[in-house]
Amino acid sequence: MKKPLALTAVALLCAACAPAADTTPAPAGATTATPSASVSLSAGSGPQAPGGTAPATTGITWNQASKDKAADVAEKAMADFARPQVEESRWANDLARWLTPQATADYSAVDPANVPATRVTGPATLSVDETNGYGVTAAVPTNAGTYTLQLLRTGKDAPWQVNRLTPPS
Repeated sequence: MKKPLALTAVALLCAACAPAADTTPAPAGATTATPSASVSLSAGSGPQAPGGTAPATTGITWNQASKDKAADVAEKAMADFARPQVEESRWANDLARWLTPQATADYSAVDPANVPATRVTGPATLSVDETNGYGVTAAVPTNAGTYTLQLLRTGKDAPWQVNRLTPPS
């Protein structure tokens, strides 16, 4: 007799925790849509970024030293990338020192023999968003055209890392 009682108690407990179904009929002519993703709300049930504005840089401000470091990493990463004649494992290891963990995984399957650029032909030019101290885009000219590099950092004193190298269009 104790076993059925325990099962009944578990069933009632599960039913009490389950969300209730909305059985209110929809108004005439209304259509219902299923959202593709749930909305994330902040305290007070408002959207996290009202109006779609980007958050502040949270204490990271751009200065010339930050810009110089980002440009230097972009140029060095591109120089290591633009070496199609180098053996694959050496190429991947040399390039990995400049990459984010995700980019390291993404570019580990690249055959350097397929890279059309063989040298950097000029300095990197940055496109800086002053409201975002965590990321920057760099244009790096090569003998195969200008590559666009996305660089990220995790904090003010964290090193810049390349997250994406986009070939010329």
